Amino acid sequence: MIKRIVQVIYIFVGSTLGLVLFPLLDKLLKTELPNILHNSYVQALSGAVIFFILSLWLVDPTVTFIKYIEEKLLKAPISMILFGSLGLVFGLILAFLISLPIDSIRLQYVSSIIQIVVTILLGYLGFQVGIKKREELLSLFTLSSKAKKKAAEDQDASFDIPVKILDTSVIIDGRIADICQTGFIEGTIVIPQFVLAELQYIADSSDTLKRNRGRRGLDILNRIQKELAMKVEIYEGDFEDVPEVDAKLVKLTKLKNGILVTNDFNLNKVSELQQIKVWNINDLANAIKPVVLPGEVLTAFVVKEGKEKLQGVAYLDDGTMIVVEDGKESIGKRVETVVTSVLQTSAGRMIFAKVK
Repeated sequence: MIKRIVQVIYIFVGSTLGLVLFPLLDKLLKTELPNILHNSYVQALSGAVIFFILSLWLVDPTVTFIKYIEEKLLKAPISMILFGSLGLVFGLILAFLISLPIDSIRLQYVSSIIQIVVTILLGYLGFQVGIKKREELLSLFTLSSKAKKKAAEDQDASFDIPVKILDTSVIIDGRIADICQTGFIEGTIVIPQFVLAELQYIADSSDTLKRNRGRRGLDILNRIQKELAMKVEIYEGDFEDVPEVDAKLVKLTKLKNGILVTNDFNLNKVSELQQIKVWNINDLANAIKPVVLPGEVLTAFVVKEGKEKLQGVAYLDDGTMIVVEDGKESIGKRVETVVTSVLQTSAGRMIFAKVK
């Protein structure tokens, strides 16, 4: 069906060009055209026949190009198409207004060329600005409605549950699925499309360790989406002016007024500096670990040498590292230690002890 439509368009364009080009050729050629070609019906028919013959070779590439454009448009977010089109329209309107004084230039062909260049340039710039600034434009359109609903939202603020935005590290970590299963996290979980793209990139890595981590992250997402009673949304938008994924997460969390869920220590600190609410899975894990106090006796198996002289390193069952003073000689042995101090941060907890 589409081939027939393209052929009809070619025939229509050919007949139109026939009416335009044949009189032009009559003026340019020194020898006049046959009288029959002066007839407008014959000119239109001749152009239509020529372009019909050309369409036999050009229709397939044209259809392929149309389907390619159609596929790209279907994959693009609706906001990109909408605001890109609006930007294009405003660009063309501006080009028309600028072309009015240019049309008064009394130089043959120069004014027409300038008008064409201005129209193409401003149309392209308008389309690009509409795409890249769509998030900001969307926020402007919704600003008035937000202002009208502000009073009602303030009254229901206690019942408003902010969305939880997951970063790549917390998805690969996997503990977020278990936390969701227990019901401690409420509301909607948002997975940005650029985080999915990063997971896919890691899963396709040539490095075995990275590939396994990426596939684990994708499995965790499938579990959250299919097995758990959680509402999961995929955020299709992107911030093309921001190259780093972490910076995009910060910007999205601000836009959504949500909570960023991560176990990335650096992202945690950057988000706190920008006054964004962050849930760090490591903080939660540290909070539910048993409290260890100085002077308490722990039995630990020393597994390796520490960084400092004569130090040994051991681990509790939950993975907490114990730095044992004078524990180098006890490597490979289970010894009783006395806790001297505890260091606890968002990056984890570390216990310092000495051999009893």
